[in-house]
Amino acid sequence: MAYAAQIKIPATYMRGGTSKGVFFSLLDLPAQAQVPGAARDALLLRVIGSPDPYEKQIDGMGAATSSTSKTVIVSKSLHADHDVDYLFGQVSIDKPFVDWSGNCGNLSAAVGSFAISSGLVDASRIPRNGTAVVRIWQANISKTIIAHVPITDGAVQETGDFELDGVTFPAAEVQLEFLNPAADEEGAGGSMFPTGNLVDDLEVPGVGSLKVTMINAGIPTIFVNAQAIGYTGAELQNDINSDPKALAMFETIRAHGALRMGLIDTLEDAAKRQHTPKVAFVAGPVDYVSSSGKPVSAQNVDLLVRALSMGKLHHAMMGTAAVAIGTAAAIPGTLVNLAAGGALRSAVRFGHPSGTLRVGAEARQVDGEWTVTKAIMSRSARVLMEGWVRVPGDSF
Repeated sequence: MAYAAQIKIPATYMRGGTSKGVFFSLLDLPAQAQVPGAARDALLLRVIGSPDPYEKQIDGMGAATSSTSKTVIVSKSLHADHDVDYLFGQVSIDKPFVDWSGNCGNLSAAVGSFAISSGLVDASRIPRNGTAVVRIWQANISKTIIAHVPITDGAVQETGDFELDGVTFPAAEVQLEFLNPAADEEGAGGSMFPTGNLVDDLEVPGVGSLKVTMINAGIPTIFVNAQAIGYTGAELQNDINSDPKALAMFETIRAHGALRMGLIDTLEDAAKRQHTPKVAFVAGPVDYVSSSGKPVSAQNVDLLVRALSMGKLHHAMMGTAAVAIGTAAAIPGTLVNLAAGGALRSAVRFGHPSGTLRVGAEARQVDGEWTVTKAIMSRSARVLMEGWVRVPGDSF
């Protein structure tokens, strides 16, 4: 019996923020994968090593966590006043699908440097030394991201002394601006608060009635008070991920919240939309020890936040969820704002399992509706490997 030979596709393996994924230039993909559809999804699944019933992704580039089962496609922009278009695919670990429903804020930090290094940004926009401003069209959610990428001797500067909790080694700082980050989610009416309320009562079978803030900013997110579900807000990954009942509870909250937000039509649809919405729980500041053993003092944070991604507690914080946190913190009356003390603020520092993160947001109320013009945070990015990925030629 004859078997198809492997083919090789140019690719770059990059870390962005506290995530890593496989980056492609659109035109480097096989022709049938240059357009959305089954062939593209099948190719990316095979690259990452999914679906894997063992949940290890041994036969692919994934590393068996939501933070590392990711793909990015970048191309020259088709949109005015943008340099590149950026499409993010969250690859399921154990199921045969790629979720295109949202952005990855962490990998957004790597898009600018990948685009520059791949020749996708006009050379006139790249200084010999200084900062290149890369205008990114985020194609999943139709939003603009501005990346400030450090440049030395005409090339991307990746090394530096910027430390990011959740990442072991320092690197060069990349500042990101998420412009008008309230997500225009289909079915959610384009509203930052899809129900029109800053806080809602959400009936969750087996849990009860929970106070929640449901927001479309950065990524659709459902916030709940930690105390209401039996937590302190200082939990680490193993406290949640080793508890099947807790994970089932969070998924039930997520499914009912998604239905209330108008993101799905039936509860069963939640299983087909793993990437969004996110669920996060918040609490006021307390002292705790992060996953690296670093103490986090209550005096150094405004609140604590823990968030789940793809059914598991995240080891740090998703970048898009950080945008949601910063946005909600800036709006008086949300659960996030109340956990942070309830004051009007333009920035917040929150504690997560790996340490702390600061994010800023500019919010204002117009005709009774809250809008956010931008959210700002700093990440870092680095190329880990570049060359080709190989997949069997008949796998897509």
